[in-house]
This record gives sequence, structure tokens and C-alpha cells, in this order.
Amino acid sequence: MLGALLHAVGDAALDIRDDFTLTPLGPGDVRVRIRATGVCHSDLSVLTGVLPMPLPVIPGHEGAGDVVEVGEGVTSVRPGDRVIVSWTPACGTCPLCLGGQPNLCTAYLAKSFAEPRFRFGGGTPAFGMAGCGTWAEEIVVPWQGAIGVDPDVPYEVAALIGCGITTGVGAVVNTAKVRPGTTVAVVGCGGVGLAVIQGARISGATTILAIDPLESKHRPALEVGATHACTPDGLTEAVGALTGGRGFDYGFEAVGRSAAIMTAWQATRRGGDVIVVGAGAVDDQVPLNAFSLLFEGKNILSSLYGGADVRRDFPLLVNLYRAGRLDLDRMISSRIRLGDLNEAVAALRDGEVLRQIVVFD
Repeated sequence: MLGALLHAVGDAALDIRDDFTLTPLGPGDVRVRIRATGVCHSDLSVLTGVLPMPLPVIPGHEGAGDVVEVGEGVTSVRPGDRVIVSWTPACGTCPLCLGGQPNLCTAYLAKSFAEPRFRFGGGTPAFGMAGCGTWAEEIVVPWQGAIGVDPDVPYEVAALIGCGITTGVGAVVNTAKVRPGTTVAVVGCGGVGLAVIQGARISGATTILAIDPLESKHRPALEVGATHACTPDGLTEAVGALTGGRGFDYGFEAVGRSAAIMTAWQATRRGGDVIVVGAGAVDDQVPLNAFSLLFEGKNILSSLYGGADVRRDFPLLVNLYRAGRLDLDRMISSRIRLGDLNEAVAALRDGEVLRQIVVFD
């Protein structure tokens, strides 16, 4: 089957080849034929080494498709079902799962670093990003990572829900619990940032400021729900004009860089919440001093995968899309083929695109 392989961090191009095979299904496994997969900034972070993965690796973690085969004991889905891929399957039995934080479960994620699911070149093993590898025509995941969805949901929409939308909307609804009538600032207007903006609109925020250095990203942000937009250089003026200098009730960072976290901190009022959504590098230190941490009274909240329970939240997001309250079609920059991935990665590096979706026949 066809797929895109990263041999080493920093490679100039992905190796797009057609000789991949899958390891046999085991008990509890599901084989999925991918129909659509996103080109997400986290994929770029794997290519650059910001997010470490075992190599060689097939990137891709945001996808949807059809069940082809199920392993022994699988009853949640059956062949022919349409599913959304979850890149963090929850085991359901660990203390984090039992404590209501399934998004933090690493049981299967840890296994994915030791168990390659792909073979190429006559038997050489390859890993899938986060145990997925949706930049290939088929993948094998635990049954907890294949969440059934109604067959009328478009594959492209289902793929977006698999990561970017759940991450962004979930950060608003699950992590920050944004209240109606409040004010929100969002740093970064890529795919996840636009999902945060939509989540804030759905939650009833009355003022939503989109902050991005690329002015070309301001218009899409305004179209999906931001009430105002500015560059980081204009933040002080915006805080004065929109909040009387007080600051916003919530400041979301959707970039994955310490500078963006500090911009969100600057935008947030005393006693407000600063929510870290972007996936940053291990060596990128956030320069907060101990005095400010205490006396400004701000809360720093981490929102990994939007604090989601995917078995609950995927259907909720589908319902919001069907009701016209969640605009996912507008967030797709282009639909491409798997063979176009090197060009898509280059466009992602340039920062001018929202979400490119690979569509499979």
C-alpha cells in the first residue's frame, strides 16, 4: 500500500512509496482504511524533531476511514463502519482513565514507541506517529482508537474532529469551561486556533480577540467567530480598547512556543486563566518569574487533546457540525492527494494555510 515515510529527522523530503504492509491483527485490534487525513502542525513537529518519535516513522494522526477487519474480542465496531481515529486511545482501567482524565492515558501511546505496525522494503519495520500513521492507506490501531461515527458524516469533517477540532473546542469547553458573557484572547490562528475561536463563540463569549502575526489569518478568524483581530504588536492597544486595560478573562495559546504563551499571559487579566494548547519543544523555556506567578493570580492550565473523552466528545462535535454551529468546511484550505504531501509540508512551514486534507480514493 501507499504511504509517506520519514527516515530521519531533518530529511529534505518524505519518502512516498507503495510497498508498505501491515503487521497481522492481534486481539483487540482494528484495521482501518484511511479515507481522509489532515496535515497538522504536530506532524511538522515530528518531521523537525520537536515531537520525538521512533524512526523510521509514517507521520499522520488526524484521520478517518472505514473498518476493514477487526481482531478477536472487538465488539465496538465491525467491518464497514465509518470511524474517527483517536491518537490517544484510553485503556479505561488505569488511574487516569478511572479518574476522568482519559486524554492523559499513555498505555497505548507508550506501546506505539516499541511496536512498529508497518513493514516496507521487504520487511524493514516502521512506526506510525502516535501509534497511527494516517499518512498511509491503511493502519492498525487498538479498538479504543477507532471511534464509530454515522456514515453520513463526511470523511474530511470526521478527520478534523480526530485532532484539531477536538483539541481546540475541547480546550474551551472541557479545560477552561468558558462562561457566557466573558472575554477571550486566542494566540495563533491556525487550525487549532480557529477551533478555539469557534469553541469560544459556541460557549457564549462576547469578545473574542484573534492574535496572529500573519494578517492573512485574521480574516478566517473573523469569519468563524472572532470579534476582533490584531498582530502581537497591537496587543496592548487591543487590551486597552476591548477590556479597558483590564485584560481578557481567558488567554489561549495555540502555537506551541514560549513566546506565544507569554503573549497569552500578557493578554489575560489578573485572576484569569491562561490555557496552553500548542505542543512545544522540550528545551523551550517559559520565562515566568515567581513574583508574577503568585501575585497576578493567573491560572496556567494545560489542555492536552482538549481534555477530551473522545467517546463522549466526538459525537457531540458531530452534532454541533450538523446543527450548523461548528463550521468545519471553512477550515479546509485544500484537498490534496498523498503524493502531494511534500508540497503540503512546505506550505505548512510557510504558515499561510489552515488545514490541508489528504483525500484517498
